[in-house]
Amino acid sequence: MDSNEKVAKILLEIKAVTLSPRKPYRFVSGLLSPIYTDNRLLMSYPKYRREIVKLLANLVRKIGKPDIIAGTATAGVAFAAWLSEELKLPMVYTRTQAKDHGRGKQVEGVLKKGQKVLVIEDLISTGKSGLETLSIIRKNGGKVDDVVSIFSYTLPQSLQNYQKAKANLYYLVDAPSLLEVAEKERYIKENEKNVILEWIKSPIDWEKRMGFG
Repeated sequence: MDSNEKVAKILLEIKAVTLSPRKPYRFVSGLLSPIYTDNRLLMSYPKYRREIVKLLANLVRKIGKPDIIAGTATAGVAFAAWLSEELKLPMVYTRTQAKDHGRGKQVEGVLKKGQKVLVIEDLISTGKSGLETLSIIRKNGGKVDDVVSIFSYTLPQSLQNYQKAKANLYYLVDAPSLLEVAEKERYIKENEKNVILEWIKSPIDWEKRMGFG
């Protein structure tokens, strides 16, 4: 079993990723989606958590070890902490907004100017949170070109956003690969898989195209 399949099976088994093409989820943004992801659930499964962290560490070694790991608040912080421990590297995390008291910091921990930083995310959808962290790190003197995530929807918007930011995006498994495993393991049928793949291609107008609107 390759690492892609292993991660997909873990996420499906613990219901970190759930698939519901017939009764889609409504996001806070109003977007209708046939797939929902909550990788925070991995925190409650030590065995699987360790496997994911080791796979993340292997991926980071292939990319090239950074000077420091940065986690996105809040979901990426725990994974960044476990990964930094595995790789024996220091860690920081970023706040979405600077503190309104004390020193007004937006980066927690010690970030030195010129350090090579690797950003850790749990999920890439549009890429917004990872790119916000990347921007904050750069503004505070860090050099960051790479973002690593457990899972990515591989939405066209996220790929475009990372290209604009001149950043490289890496992940353990993407949605199309996970859907292949889901069909194989009988979580969904082929026609349901195809419905979800249509959402990945163009999520904005998917609701109308599928007749939910």
